[in-house]
Amino acid sequence: MHCLTMCSPITLRDYINENKPLILDGGLATQLEAQGFELGGEALWSARLLHTNPEAIKDVHYRFLLSGSDVITTATYQASVEGFIQHLGVTCEHAKELLMSGVHLAKHTLQKYMSENKTGEIKGLVAGSIGPYGAFLHDGSEYTGDYAKEMSIESLKSWHRPQVECLTAAGADIIAFETIPSIKEAEALVQLLREFPNTEAWLSFSCKDVKCISDGSLFPDVVQVALKCPQVVAVGVNCCAPDLVEPLLDSVQTLLNPDLSWVVYPNSGEEWDTDKGWLAQEKKVGSLSQFCESWRSHGAAFIGGCCRIGPAQITELRRVLKGPIE
Repeated sequence: MHCLTMCSPITLRDYINENKPLILDGGLATQLEAQGFELGGEALWSARLLHTNPEAIKDVHYRFLLSGSDVITTATYQASVEGFIQHLGVTCEHAKELLMSGVHLAKHTLQKYMSENKTGEIKGLVAGSIGPYGAFLHDGSEYTGDYAKEMSIESLKSWHRPQVECLTAAGADIIAFETIPSIKEAEALVQLLREFPNTEAWLSFSCKDVKCISDGSLFPDVVQVALKCPQVVAVGVNCCAPDLVEPLLDSVQTLLNPDLSWVVYPNSGEEWDTDKGWLAQEKKVGSLSQFCESWRSHGAAFIGGCCRIGPAQITELRRVLKGPIE
């Protein structure tokens, strides 16, 4: 197995095709909470720890690598240059350094894992996480996309540009545009990506049902937006209930092509309430390991978990899809 974080002549698509499926990690912030960190009500969420406790972030990355993750995602979902300036009182330059540190921490952890665990298998990818503008607003609107109605594509591009610049400059192997709720924001991100021709990305949406993303746009329509840019190597869904994934993938199977894969990383199936936090569902929707083989058969090349998915669930996911860690 090759490793893109170490020098390798193969392309990202080659790497994906060689190692399908790639196992993603789980919910970094909720794992931090499980380890005693109180992040509820925090405007920067787990990104604040880039400033206050980077070792805690490295510890969670390492736990997910031990659990079988092939890809670890940076603690930058709710990070932005503007957000760091506003909530930490740092300079613009320091804010950019904090964003870049998310990639550096993940890469250092990956290298440590590789040196300490002679498993015969080399881990490979660091995904630079970029959440939607709604995550910066910290009002739950990443699950509605309402803010996009009042914003232009150019204003959305302008807001996201510093984050893409920083994570790309820091050496992220792939940019993960996550929990995108709006077709307008998807269009902005696809246009913005073209400004970084050597950068590839996945584009993952928040969905409200088996047909639509959060703003009501049909899932096939947003996949068509992603298809406009060959730098998008995968499209999919995250932070939705696991049982929504298969119908959504069914709706876009005719759009699957050799240059496009699906990325899938749902949450535990619980519902998020802005005021009350995570609400347990009366009806269990099943674990990732119960659904994952179907997702793979639909063409998913990246499979993992989002909020409330910890290392134990990733270990089980890994066992089902690729066998136990050697």
